[in-house]
Amino acid sequence: MVFEHLQPAADNLFYSRGDALDPRFGDVVRRGDDAYAEARVVVVGCPQDEGVRRCRGRIGATHGPTEIRRALYRFPVSEAHASLRLFDAGDVRIAPTLERTHDLLAAAVERILADGKIAVVLGGGNDISYPDGVALSRVAARPLVFNIDRHLDVRADQPRNSGTSYRLLLEEGAVAPARFHEVGTNSYANSVAYRNYVRETGATIHYLDELRSGGVGATVGSIVAGSDADAVFYGFDMDVVRACEAPGVSDPSPMGLTAREVCEIADVAAGDPRTRLIEITEVNPLHDINGITARLAANIILRALARPVKE
Repeated sequence: MVFEHLQPAADNLFYSRGDALDPRFGDVVRRGDDAYAEARVVVVGCPQDEGVRRCRGRIGATHGPTEIRRALYRFPVSEAHASLRLFDAGDVRIAPTLERTHDLLAAAVERILADGKIAVVLGGGNDISYPDGVALSRVAARPLVFNIDRHLDVRADQPRNSGTSYRLLLEEGAVAPARFHEVGTNSYANSVAYRNYVRETGATIHYLDELRSGGVGATVGSIVAGSDADAVFYGFDMDVVRACEAPGVSDPSPMGLTAREVCEIADVAAGDPRTRLIEITEVNPLHDINGITARLAANIILRALARPVKE
């Protein structure tokens, strides 16, 4: 294996119709050590929900990477992805403690980013934003970080859990407050203490109403365009999407971004060469309906990786 402490994803997730006129991503994604060097985008999974359990959420996100892959690799290869050069590195081997699992994930993601590739990380709980953010901070001097989530994830809990990721990143200096944005926050889903904490650090909260008044994609696009960042991290916690379009999450809500709106953010990621890290978390297949949450997650990934089609 290219990466120590990773194990290959199951073969049956790599879908194929066996039709040369209708290739699917399962046909073109590469696996095996000899294919890594040529890859532009590398997928890695972290199939655990210990952080969700610690935060008293409903468990099931451990199955997220499997179902996201199942959905992703069924999609036809579009013109916008003709030169994608996609590689699947498999899943982190889950360690006896969450803290050790985070160390292993951070090492794998750092290697991917240091090799000049885009990392697509599949959770699992939103606790993985901490090791992902640490990995990016090791290879980029000025990372711009988006927590696209109905929760702020700046809890002061001990030990760490799925709600502590961004507090840890802020307090350890892995992300500068001026380059950290909470996107899609639900004002009724977060305590006053944690909202005050974010404001006091100098980071920015973008509530649902504010995003819609300026246009979701336009608001995020303006932030990216005006940033001096040398790398951008988009952390998509799927509970940011309203439950009627994403029921299979750890903490569903009737209020949230629409599927179209969250995909507008993915389109911004696709349009900027500084996009280095795309993370999907909190997909909970045990509570999904016909796999639509996993399919939406796959849509987000594909839109974020799309490239303009030349006429």
